[in-house]
Amino acid sequence: RVPFLEIERELEISGAAVHQRVQKLIEMGVLSGSRYSLSPKGLGYSTCAFIGIQVNLISTGTHEQVFEKIVQIPEIVECHHISGKYSLFIKIFTRNNEHLKQIIIEKIQSIPEVTATETFISLEEGFVRQLPV
Repeated sequence: RVPFLEIERELEISGAAVHQRVQKLIEMGVLSGSRYSLSPKGLGYSTCAFIGIQVNLISTGTHEQVFEKIVQIPEIVECHHISGKYSLFIKIFTRNNEHLKQIIIEKIQSIPEVTATETFISLEEGFVRQLPV
């Protein structure tokens, strides 16, 4: 996050003007606010993985039932509803590979409507970026 003072100097406008413009961008949905991000490694979570989850869509609402169970697993930090081979694609942080295995078996694959999972362990995060403005 860039400090308002730096924006004021760069654009040669007042602090009030910067604040008003930022508020307007937030209201328009362009900015989603500012926040501190926790470091998973700093919290002892050294394994990052992505898991594709296949769901048996035998009845209406099955997908949502699985989603409601997935959202209860605190190590899962993202869940995407996707098209293709999988119904859900999640991002998960765990303490180590053993912890990852435990969550996959005990919390994800134990959901009756889950028919298969495929796990991709991240070896290294290449980059993360925002969309260009």
